[in-house]
Amino acid sequence: MRIATVQCPAIADDAASACEAVVQRLRWATKEAIDLLVFPEAFLLGHSYDPETIRSRAHEASGAALTELCRRVAAFPVTLVVGAFDVASRHIFNSAFVIEEGQIAGRYAKVHPNEPGVTAGSDFPTFVRSAIRYGINICNDANHADPAEQIARQGAELILYPLNNMLPPVTAERWREKSLANLVDRAQQTGCWIASSDVTGASEGLLSYGCTAIVAPDGHVVARVPELSGGAAVYDVPERQLRAIIS
Repeated sequence: MRIATVQCPAIADDAASACEAVVQRLRWATKEAIDLLVFPEAFLLGHSYDPETIRSRAHEASGAALTELCRRVAAFPVTLVVGAFDVASRHIFNSAFVIEEGQIAGRYAKVHPNEPGVTAGSDFPTFVRSAIRYGINICNDANHADPAEQIARQGAELILYPLNNMLPPVTAERWREKSLANLVDRAQQTGCWIASSDVTGASEGLLSYGCTAIVAPDGHVVARVPELSGGAAVYDVPERQLRAIIS
């Protein structure tokens, strides 16, 4: 399976611009024969730690924004993973949506949310593309071994990590190396391929260096977008003939 993980500036409260950015990348991905394209955490309307902003973005995403995104991407053969705050059963979640041919094929809700008012998810769905089973963790989940273990136990070969490391500069510097170290730890822990997508750049006093990378099961980084640069990490993840389910 050919996977591409995107590193790009954050877009806040502008679903139309976010949709256009996704469509432009999908056009590129189709030409490059990409099977799976991954965008950062909460990319559709932007990430936040402010409860009112989160609530507003969640309702907009669950209303018109996700519907419009699905309409815009329906013609593309690439499987898309894109994040957004959303509302389900009257709770707000930080989710990553798997979209195929304009339909939401599934979603994963962050099980270790560190955003105020966001409910923790409890499910660990897995998906299959090009004969490879994969699952999703989101950002702060990478600090914990259990979410990755839950996915690996189901026979997954790949774990996706949408990230959003837009932080105060001092904090961003502190996490500059730790974010990648977490991904390496999760790869070595599970024996899975790990692929992350992150925002980058400076905005409203915040900074993200960007930690967009693809890590082999032995912990080697096989592809990475340079810090503070836009682009995509691309790699052909091989199918394993035998994948033992972790007991």
